[in-house]
Formats: sequence, structure tokens, C-alpha cells
Amino acid sequence: MVEKSLVIGGSGFVASHIILQLLASGAAVHATVRSLSNQAKVKPLLDLQAQYPGLLELFEADLLKPGSFDAAMAGCSVVYHVASPFKLPEKIKDGQREMVEPALEGTRNVLETANRTESVQRVVMTSTIGAIFGDYIDVLSMKSETVSEAYFNTTSTVENNPYHYSKVLAEKEAWKIQGAQSRWSMVVINPGMIFGPSITPASESGSLFLMDEMFKGYFFYGMPDLSLACVDVREVAAAHIRAARTIEAKGRYILAEDRTRSFVEIAGLARKIFPRPYLLPGWQIPNLVVRLIGPLFGLTQDYMSKHLGIRFALDNGRSRSELGIVYRPFAETIADHYRSWAANRSRKAV
Repeated sequence: MVEKSLVIGGSGFVASHIILQLLASGAAVHATVRSLSNQAKVKPLLDLQAQYPGLLELFEADLLKPGSFDAAMAGCSVVYHVASPFKLPEKIKDGQREMVEPALEGTRNVLETANRTESVQRVVMTSTIGAIFGDYIDVLSMKSETVSEAYFNTTSTVENNPYHYSKVLAEKEAWKIQGAQSRWSMVVINPGMIFGPSITPASESGSLFLMDEMFKGYFFYGMPDLSLACVDVREVAAAHIRAARTIEAKGRYILAEDRTRSFVEIAGLARKIFPRPYLLPGWQIPNLVVRLIGPLFGLTQDYMSKHLGIRFALDNGRSRSELGIVYRPFAETIADHYRSWAANRSRKAV
């Protein structure tokens, strides 16, 4: 019998890679998008339909509309709940409306549909390491100053990093709903900042936006001493699928390298393959200078004191030992990210 899965938010950065990997394995896939008439977002999925005839079916669904996922979920044994908006803090104007409501209400609608759909056996939900910690300084109070799945973010709010706050609420609500029944099980994937080639150029993922700004030269003058937990989108997609197919998989899985990387370090890898390396930041702005000028760029003193210069380790052991994830060299991820970005720019220019 052919495995049938539902991928919610099919036009997203991560979701499209999950769909591709599922199709390549011979699985049948239902995928939802907010609007089938949005050609920019739907075209890459139509291309996958043509590449894998008869295996991919598209549905229109809205996270905020109860019952919206009933038709798409029918007959599916696995549900990948990947849909949740991700924007960088400076792009968010209304945290409650843009982040919290879609994440929380969307999770409720999806899982209530799973409760009604007898074929569903497992749900794999995309969360974030931001549901584990809020401000970077939080990690310093964790055991061995290392991020692990045992923790939940307790410091983010709708005003202070609403994206992370929305994911905390959504994940806790998901565990509550899952625990109230016994037919379907759930696994949660908690990735860091996701990089790598994009199948869907119209995705609004914050990581794609960040690298777009970097490649356009917006940070040529340098970057503050801020760091990111990084991971390749292909590893994130593989982890979702293995979490669904590995019966023993349970709980939460961190998907990230075992340490953070600074913005300047990430740019340094990109400079090796970027045709105009002088546009990429090559030096780190001293913390004192950042504290002086940071408020001009929307950085508060409180934010800077809780993030500047703080590096930490991440325990990704469960993803490696239980899901079999092998993390590729990050230089390869950045090179593929750039090549994908450049190819998409060329297509738009034609």
C-alpha cells in the first residue's frame, strides 16, 4: 500500500523540501496552500506534480478556517503540520495578529481535524528552537550552557519576539490536544535558522529574507557580534520524514549544528563563492559601537545585553542517534543557498 501523507503549508521553504523527499521515496502526497490561484507560490508544486505524475494532489486550505483541512487530510496516515508564519522581528507589525493567531488557531484546527480523521496515525509538527529558549542569555542558565529538548522558552512574549512566543503557545497546545486522545502520536521538530536551496522562491521565510539582504550588500559595513544556530533545509525535511516513519521516535528533536555561528562567520563562508565578496560583511562591529548606534536600527539596550557576544552549544544528539541525521558541512549549505538565490534572481530578471 502506498504511504499517503498530508503536508500543510506546501508552498513554504521547509514544506516544499518535505514534499520533494516524500515524492522521491514513492509516497503519495496531499499538500495544502492558502490559495491555488497564487501562481508564484503554486507553480513549483505544479512542477513537482509534473515530475511525479499521480503522486501529488493540491488542496486549498486556511489555517484560521475550521474544517478547512478535512478534504486534504482524508485517507492520510501522516500529517506534517509545517504551516506557521516566520518573520524576522523587524518585519512584524502586529505580533498577535501576524504570529500568535495563525500559529495557535491553526494548530487547533489541524489537530481537531486529525481527531476526526480515522486514518491519521502520526502528526509531525514543525516548531523551532525558539520554543526552547527566548533571549540568548537564557541558555547560560541551562545545564552546561547547552540547549536541549528538556526546556521551554519562558521569556518571549507577544511584544518581545512574538514569533518565538507563538511557537511556544502552539507547541504546548499541540501536546495538550495530543495527550487528550490515544489514536495518533506526535513528534515535534525544533530547527534552528534554516538555510539552503529554495524550491519555492516566493516563500516568505525569515531566513531567506535575511540572506537576501546580505547578498544584496545591505550589511557590507559589518555585522554586530550576534550568532545563529544553523541547519540545512534538507536535513530538516529528512528529520520530519524519519520522525514519521520511525515508530520509536517521540518527543522533540533539535535540528541544528552543535554550536552557533556568528553573522560574520556565515558571511565568510559566502564570500568564498560570492562574485562580489566586498558586498558581504567582513568584520565584526565592536560591541561598544553597536550599543551606541543600535537604537537607531531598532535594537534596544535590553535586547543587546541579552544577545551580543553570547555563543552557546546545542545538543543535537537525539536527531543523530534516533533519526539518523547526518549534518552536511555548513559551507556546502551556504554555497547551495547562494546558487539557488542567484538562479531565482536570474529567472525573475528574464
